[in-house]
Amino acid sequence: MFIARRTILAAIAGLAIATSASAAKDPKEIVIGTSAGPYADQIKLGIKPILEKQGYKVKVIEFNDYIQPNFALAEGSLDANVFQHIVYLNKFATEHKLALTDLVTIPTAPIAIYSKKHKSLTEVKDGSTVALPNDPTNQARALVLLDQLGWIKLREKFDPVRASEKDIASFQKKIKLVPLEAAQLPRSLQDTDYSFVNGNYALASGLKLTEALVTEKISPNYINLVAVRTADKQKQFTKDIAAAYRSPEFLAVTNKHFAGYAKTDYQLALQAAAK
Repeated sequence: MFIARRTILAAIAGLAIATSASAAKDPKEIVIGTSAGPYADQIKLGIKPILEKQGYKVKVIEFNDYIQPNFALAEGSLDANVFQHIVYLNKFATEHKLALTDLVTIPTAPIAIYSKKHKSLTEVKDGSTVALPNDPTNQARALVLLDQLGWIKLREKFDPVRASEKDIASFQKKIKLVPLEAAQLPRSLQDTDYSFVNGNYALASGLKLTEALVTEKISPNYINLVAVRTADKQKQFTKDIAAAYRSPEFLAVTNKHFAGYAKTDYQLALQAAAK
């Protein structure tokens, strides 16, 4: 993933400010960083009320990029963050030598194909434009789905986690791929025939998950998660965060407010037990 130098400098400057603020933080306060949109809503509607009943003060900080939340977590101005999957977390933590780890998975909005020009995928034809994310992780997800649809054929023994345009063996449909930043994909629907849109950006732009023409079956690699500092994983506050996500109360919030999300294994187990 390309990271602009000015973005990193801005992140470092922001962390320096946050460091002084975090020094006097109430020990019963949990500061959670997240991306603006559905994952912030999950915390506000479901997780925050549960934790506050246990005596915690919960502060939610929303970010508009995927870089600062991990630096802020590692530096200590956040106690947890919620925006990424295990592939991204491991790659980012390794590249930047950050002692971060996954805590618990969360209900995840899938990547899907949307269109404002076509009512079905059968309308695809030679020359159809298909926008997809340009970051390696999400582009791999899109390419795997295109392969499953029969629009492209990926080479034999391709890695579904690292698939790129270099892995395309042939175009079964003579489509034109248009790589874009993930945040720009909802707007691309005005110009493209079809666009892949990540679930969080789809919802933030007013799209409904139920409007998608096709939705991926999310691999365990791409289920979003709560990340914490490795040194904090066994602390009581992290155990309480995990328990909140695993609770029947949060399952009820998921069913009411987050229809179309891929539920976690523990939520599916709760549902099965309730039946």
